[in-house]
Amino acid sequence: MTRKEALKLVEEKIQNKNLIKHCLAVEVVMKELAKYFNENTEKWALAGLLHDIDYEETKDTPEKHSLLGAETLQQHGIDSEIITAIKAHNEIHGLPREDKMTKALFCSDPITGLIVAATLVMPKKKIIDLSAENVLNRYKEKGFARGASRETIATCEELDLSLEEFVRISLRAMQSISKELGL
Repeated sequence: MTRKEALKLVEEKIQNKNLIKHCLAVEVVMKELAKYFNENTEKWALAGLLHDIDYEETKDTPEKHSLLGAETLQQHGIDSEIITAIKAHNEIHGLPREDKMTKALFCSDPITGLIVAATLVMPKKKIIDLSAENVLNRYKEKGFARGASRETIATCEELDLSLEEFVRISLRAMQSISKELGL
């Protein structure tokens, strides 16, 4: 599946514009991580773009989230490694995170939410004004962006990435698509 085809599928399955922006954010973070680790950027980016393909269908049944999406993606011939990573990103399933792409997707999902929230409390609400230090300070605030699980973000260490380096990579990636994110 090409990126264009994947984006079309995302736009067919997801109506919420902010959720689409979230998928774009995770896509670009995954692509940047793939570059960092010298991995397949297209494959990693597709995992990020498609990871929440079934979110709206499963919002009331979180135990089905990522499993329904995996079925849809299998029907579209998506690579099994991508499907494994997508299924494992929903921690409800307790699936092992054995490869780098799966580990990267798991921690990339919540970091994008933390970065967006940190951007929105900036005076101009522009991601370009945000620094890694701003994000790290917000990370330490337990009441800030509660939906962005600090425990999940911290699993970046499974990739031998410090939290600081992971935040820098993620922020730089998201800043590169600030227009698409509306930030």
